[in-house]
Amino acid sequence: MPGSDQGPRMQWWTEARFGMFIHWGLYALPARHEWVRSHERMSDEAYARYFAHFDPDLYDPRAWARAARGAGMRYVVITTKHHDGFCLWDSKLTDFKAPRTPCGRDLIGPLVEALRAEGLRVGFYHSLIDWHHPEYTIDAFHPMRDDPAFVEKAKGRDLGKYADYLFGQVRELLTWFGPIDTLFFDYSFPGAGGKGRNEWRSERLLRLVRELQPGIIVNDRLDLLDVPGGWDYRTPEQFMPREGILVDGYPVPWETCQTFSGSWGYHRDEASWKSARQLVVMLIETVSKGGNLLLNVGPTARGSFDERALERLRAIGLWMDRNARSITGCTRAPSGFERPPGTLLTYNPATRRLYVHVLEWPPGVLALEGFAGRVEYAQLLHDASEVLFTEKAGEVGFMPGPRGQDPENTLTLRLPVLKPDAEVPVVELFLKEGSKGRA
Repeated sequence: MPGSDQGPRMQWWTEARFGMFIHWGLYALPARHEWVRSHERMSDEAYARYFAHFDPDLYDPRAWARAARGAGMRYVVITTKHHDGFCLWDSKLTDFKAPRTPCGRDLIGPLVEALRAEGLRVGFYHSLIDWHHPEYTIDAFHPMRDDPAFVEKAKGRDLGKYADYLFGQVRELLTWFGPIDTLFFDYSFPGAGGKGRNEWRSERLLRLVRELQPGIIVNDRLDLLDVPGGWDYRTPEQFMPREGILVDGYPVPWETCQTFSGSWGYHRDEASWKSARQLVVMLIETVSKGGNLLLNVGPTARGSFDERALERLRAIGLWMDRNARSITGCTRAPSGFERPPGTLLTYNPATRRLYVHVLEWPPGVLALEGFAGRVEYAQLLHDASEVLFTEKAGEVGFMPGPRGQDPENTLTLRLPVLKPDAEVPVVELFLKEGSKGRA
């Protein structure tokens, strides 16, 4: 079963709520999806041209860390190796790594240092899949799956030798760079012709991880969902759960990983980018359901963040500058507080403050049914200006509630007629002692 929301290993993560995912590697050069090698059935020889030209001369890990911090993120997860097998650190187990390219250096160590300097937690993504390794067996996703001659030649491969390599690289990552806060393995596809816990030796691999880094938290993609302690948090990808994630009827820690557009790696021509408002609302909705948002950036082959990504990170940061306390340390609203239409609710159990994120700005008043008798003070979060409220229907200065509404049960806020200059304005409600309900 998973770790606990209140467990010491999970505490920083559940408080953080917002992190940055970074997908970066050779696929930034073709700039048409991180799965480009599989999608286009590229051979090792064809893919080698990107290895020969990988030279991120604009790479500034301090700028990456500042961009994450400026957006209000609290942790960063970087791809150490994606499915193509290319390694961003100076692994002693392969030459298919950044130091052997024109780049000529380790790229992970400087980023780890930069993240820590900005007070950010450090996470590693590591692919279980490896299309480059000579012992990795052919499956439905391998780039050479449709080449009969290649498939025939590869029949003698020994996946056990690849598993040894996988263990060796995980050991490097968890012993060379100091304390690592979270590890995101990706991914298992068990069944006929696939790979899962038996192929990865997942239980042994997880034991190794826990031995090397006892404080680390690990995601759910080792194919160990039914194994006690086999995962710490769930990872819905490009998907927003309706009401959080439940296991055996109980809420568990979860994190949705999402992209700005349709690709994880840098995709020059992909145009379906989410707006800043969409991203802010996504963050709020995730926290309102008790989850974390891991928002991805795909840096360019020169090592910089695309301007489209920077623009949105700045916009999110502008909103977080004034509203972060409705996100950090927050979770779903306690029972008995139902969100009115056009709003989302988050709640900080430590401060007993409830946050009403107003997605659709009303004409002067907002009725909160079921909130009466439970609020001692209200204010707009961005400027701490008081929001007057009443629990009496028809009181002077307030519009009466809908016909049939129970006046003893509804708290009505008097809001400015003009919407505040924010992507999503937030009303902060200070709850009375004993009114926090059940989270």
